[in-house]
Amino acid sequence: MKLGVIMDPIAGINIKKDSTFAMLLAAQNRGWELHYMEQNDLFIHENKVKASTKTLSVKDDPSAWYEFGRQNSIELPDLDAVLMRKDPPFDIEYIYTTYILQFAQARGLLVINDPAGLRDVNEKMFINAFPDCIAPTLVTRNKTQLTEFINQYKQAVFKPLEGMGGKSVFKVTHDDPNTNVIIETLTHEQSRFIMAQKYIPEIKDGDKRILLINGEPVDYALARIPKSGETRGNLAAGGTGKGVELNDRDRWICKQVGPKLRDMGLLFVGLDVIGEYLTEVNVTSPTCIRELDTIYEINIGDQLMELIDQMVKKTL
Repeated sequence: MKLGVIMDPIAGINIKKDSTFAMLLAAQNRGWELHYMEQNDLFIHENKVKASTKTLSVKDDPSAWYEFGRQNSIELPDLDAVLMRKDPPFDIEYIYTTYILQFAQARGLLVINDPAGLRDVNEKMFINAFPDCIAPTLVTRNKTQLTEFINQYKQAVFKPLEGMGGKSVFKVTHDDPNTNVIIETLTHEQSRFIMAQKYIPEIKDGDKRILLINGEPVDYALARIPKSGETRGNLAAGGTGKGVELNDRDRWICKQVGPKLRDMGLLFVGLDVIGEYLTEVNVTSPTCIRELDTIYEINIGDQLMELIDQMVKKTL
């Protein structure tokens, strides 16, 4: 098996928290050949989808976690599968990358996650496809509508539709003197859409990351608990991870969301759930594998590799 991975520079990752690294370890443990790529390495020439790759070996060692081997110039469909694990921002270059991958997919390459699915599922906005799962939500760039929303619900969370790690996410109250400037800043003077969600006080118990593989949830989630004085549970914003078992509501949400994502070719997804509500659907590079593997002594990366193995074999 030849597995490609498109990711941010591997030299800069934190292997204790990096889910792509967990996937690479799992693939290598199966004896698969790893091919490393960044966005700059992809191109189309004379109607052929190509890539400059480096063979890669990985080791669970924070002082020397990767080593490159030979450099290759290949046609991308010569690989068996490719993991698209480039972090946001979801910008025009990301979209161009999905177009390139879609050409390779049309020639038989398995791409995880599906390029069209990556384009169609905005990680913030897509929750609106599941109205029974979400708290009151508004997507707009209109200042009056945002002001009316915060006046109605008294407390809300405002956030941009791109980005990751809790960046530029604000908790706003109806009597906050900074409300107008927050709206002006996030909407770029009413020229960009943002999302407003009713504030969910259960954030104090954690923002749960639930991982789905082929539409089915892993039995455990990582509750990311905000640090003192914060309302964001994101680990990148200083949150603390705590392992929790899925409850009945979590599993119900997964049953509503999982099949649709699976049908869209989104095979590895992270759902964010606060209290009773779905708040985000993460499809670009969902994380928390390493933390859950450590807490529960499981191997989520290998579960994904088993799925990939089965899917590739079906095409042979």
